Amino acid sequence: MLNPIMRPIFNVPGCGAYAMLMGIISGYPIGAKIVTNFRENGMCTKEECERLLAFTNNSGPLFIIGTVGISLFGNSLIGMLLFITHLLACLTVGILFRFWKFNKTYYNNSHSSSFVKDTTTNVSFSNLGEVLSKAILSATNTILMIGGFVVLFSVILSILENSNFINIISSVLKPIFSIFRINNNFISGFVSGIIELTNGVQKISSITYKEISINIILCAILLGFGGISILLQVFSITSKTDISIKPYIIGKILHGLLAGIYTYIFISSFPIFNLNL
Repeated sequence: MLNPIMRPIFNVPGCGAYAMLMGIISGYPIGAKIVTNFRENGMCTKEECERLLAFTNNSGPLFIIGTVGISLFGNSLIGMLLFITHLLACLTVGILFRFWKFNKTYYNNSHSSSFVKDTTTNVSFSNLGEVLSKAILSATNTILMIGGFVVLFSVILSILENSNFINIISSVLKPIFSIFRINNNFISGFVSGIIELTNGVQKISSITYKEISINIILCAILLGFGGISILLQVFSITSKTDISIKPYIIGKILHGLLAGIYTYIFISSFPIFNLNL
């Protein structure tokens, strides 16, 4: 039903709307898991899955508005701003990636019957228990994987901080932050966020600075990129298929940069979002 919308805008089949919607609502790494399922079931070509992967795996509203906005910044307006710009950046990346391997898509579309297969499972009373058990098992495995990566990278981040590796990287980045007139106090938190998202946004949001727009913009960049921890989560999910991780990496870098730019534009254009002292 959504093919007439998704195909012209994002150059993906209509089922991609489900991956996009769930990726926005549910957060990392649900979008990647759904796209991988599409490829395993033959619902999308390799190129279409790579396009979808680039923009359907996002941070969810519960984390952005609830955790970052309300819990860390203590302001729901900041959470709404970050979520709006995160969503706009996501859609922009999707439009840009419609040209990813563009010529190959037309070839695949003309031979679509060789890629798509019917894997529909009819749920009835007799197989309801089996379907539910598989769904619960899959969800539990995903939750354990996410939790495991968060704990693992929190430990890695602690080791890097105690070994002064973070300080070394921070000293290298000082000239770049100076160009954009960003206080050096933010560098350590930003580097931590590149490695593990939650720790990074927590550190940046806790820095007391009269121009809080800097805190917000840096958090927007980190939320868009997602961090190396989430990158490896996605890679662990997609590695079972032939989907390349390269477009995802490019897409997340673009997402972070665009989210930062959109956040800056909103803060500069709308006084309600300018909370600087």
